[in-house]
Amino acid sequence: MVALSAAPPVDPFSQRPFLVFWEVTRACALACRHCRAEAQPRRHPDELDALEARELMKQLAELAPPMLILTGGDPLMRRDVLELARYGSDLGLRVGLSPSATPRLLNTDFHRIREAGIQRISLSLDGACAETHDRFRGVGGTFEQTLQAVERAHHAGLSIQINTTLTGANREEFPAFKELMFRLKPAMWSVFLLVPTGRAGAKEMASPEAIEGVFQELADLVGEAPFAVKTTEGHHFRRVLAQRGKGGTRGRQGMRSPLGIRDGRGVMFISHTGEVSPSGFLPLVCGNVRSSHPGEIYRHHPLFVSLRDSDALGGKCGRCEFRRICGGSRARAYGVTGDPFAEDPSCIYQPTAIA
Repeated sequence: MVALSAAPPVDPFSQRPFLVFWEVTRACALACRHCRAEAQPRRHPDELDALEARELMKQLAELAPPMLILTGGDPLMRRDVLELARYGSDLGLRVGLSPSATPRLLNTDFHRIREAGIQRISLSLDGACAETHDRFRGVGGTFEQTLQAVERAHHAGLSIQINTTLTGANREEFPAFKELMFRLKPAMWSVFLLVPTGRAGAKEMASPEAIEGVFQELADLVGEAPFAVKTTEGHHFRRVLAQRGKGGTRGRQGMRSPLGIRDGRGVMFISHTGEVSPSGFLPLVCGNVRSSHPGEIYRHHPLFVSLRDSDALGGKCGRCEFRRICGGSRARAYGVTGDPFAEDPSCIYQPTAIA
């Protein structure tokens, strides 16, 4: 009798991304020091127009990602963004919004944002006080405007995610950041590890040792804080949680990304001009929605296919027993080495086995 070999595991990210980020415009009134998009004060003339934007929404509804985030620049610089959000929501998409904390946002009715079908709003706090945050954002008053936006979002019943970029310069503020999160009470706190792209440089990244310390502090919050915790481009936080016996959990409240998600593997980015990349921090163009269905690009482009293969990783990431739940930041590997399959330079862990 011939023994049947076990079927290969089904890749949960092979057919559709979990997260789609659509940069609806690159225009923004801020001048953030580490802006991925190198945002400009005015909208680009080649942005997807209203008809193209609606067609893209239809295609994304066919692809059915669990979450679509409208980002920028500042998405509110695009006057029809709430109409697009409502259109996408009516098509069955779960839509989030990532605006900049500017007077434009504060002059917007937050109840109208919710009525447009927005499921979650994300706001950035990259300094734990006005001095450091405003310096990071390049415009005075941004810290106070962010706090006002958080208060108004709570009042309107919007789910809130707060994003914090961790750099070498603000690592020492981390205890103050934690205190601030307990005060602001977001549904989710996302700590983003800087990727050298756009205006950000490698010299501004926090050291691997500092990152490991932050991850240990973050792990203490999991299951204890009244908000969920996650990292962006800091996938080795999953390794820390596994080592701490906390599995893949990130906190108490929802909209969590599944384990193993990373640039190109469960993530797709669409630029203001329709270019498709594995993420906004890995700016390798794989096609354009003006000529190809985004689902076809995601499923079949060789770069996306390779990025979904955890065994294609190089260096210690390729040898790591945690590579299937982590896999490192492909964007940071590319930003530092020019190779999206190289090991993540921000992880101190040395693999002990090949799984």
